[in-house]
Amino acid sequence: MRRLTAGLFSSVDGVVESPHLWQFDSFDPELGAGMGAMIGKVDTVLLGRQGYQEWADHWPRAEATDPFGSFINPVQKFVASRTLSGELGWTNASLMTAPLEEFVTALKETDGGDIAVCASISLVRQLLFAGLLDSLMLMTHPVVAGAGRRLFDPADPVTRLELQDVTATSKGNVLASYGLRAL
Repeated sequence: MRRLTAGLFSSVDGVVESPHLWQFDSFDPELGAGMGAMIGKVDTVLLGRQGYQEWADHWPRAEATDPFGSFINPVQKFVASRTLSGELGWTNASLMTAPLEEFVTALKETDGGDIAVCASISLVRQLLFAGLLDSLMLMTHPVVAGAGRRLFDPADPVTRLELQDVTATSKGNVLASYGLRAL
């Protein structure tokens, strides 16, 4: 069975939205290595509609200037959307052909490398609470963002997690991977 992973940049106060506004001065080689290790096992990416539209507009033009582009552009991408239809304009991108949980359950049963959720807070939340996410890496930067969407809401159910791995970097980032804890 394929593993489903997700990685999100987070501030100390739990903000995961728009990390480009607060993470700029804490990237370091260890953070890059952790991200590289995570995506090195991935051959399929899941995106939400908004993330797809933002990334499809940016990454095809940025491949020459950013190493992430050489990963994300050729990889197989599936997009969860209730509003998009037809052919998608980004290389190897297509719409999910079934409801999210059903599609991901079937995809995990296929052959291949890891599957990663990218650029979608809502997909990460849905798949975590559905019990389908095998590993969630939170890359916590040493900053209080103050404002922005957080990964978890006060109304979320109690969900027990198990620490899978943790690393601190030279600039104070903490890379912590969690999985659902079996009860």
